[in-house]
Amino acid sequence: MTWLPVPVITIGLLIASNVFMTFAWYGHLKFKTAPLLVVILASWGIAFFEYLLQVPANRIGHGYFSAAELKTIQEVITLVVFAVFSVTYLRESLGWNHTVGFALIALGAFFIFHKWG
Repeated sequence: MTWLPVPVITIGLLIASNVFMTFAWYGHLKFKTAPLLVVILASWGIAFFEYLLQVPANRIGHGYFSAAELKTIQEVITLVVFAVFSVTYLRESLGWNHTVGFALIALGAFFIFHKWG
């Protein structure tokens, strides 16, 4: 993987880790009748794979990106993955207020990455 640029590796791993994280945190919502302990253990199992991707992503990306930039990338990816997950898996719609909120977070990301004079 060293032939790929650091941002590609970092962002790719963060996207993959977020897919696991989103299923770990929210996938059980479709299984309301499952016992809580079962969904907690299943979520931990899924989260293990999230950490296998997320920790290397931050390790590889740090230095190229600052810690604040890595966290910002993580949050933006989390929102995008969650929005897709919410609509496609949970069948919940996103309203204009969600769009505005996500846009404001994206604006915040702009300020994190913008280099001022």
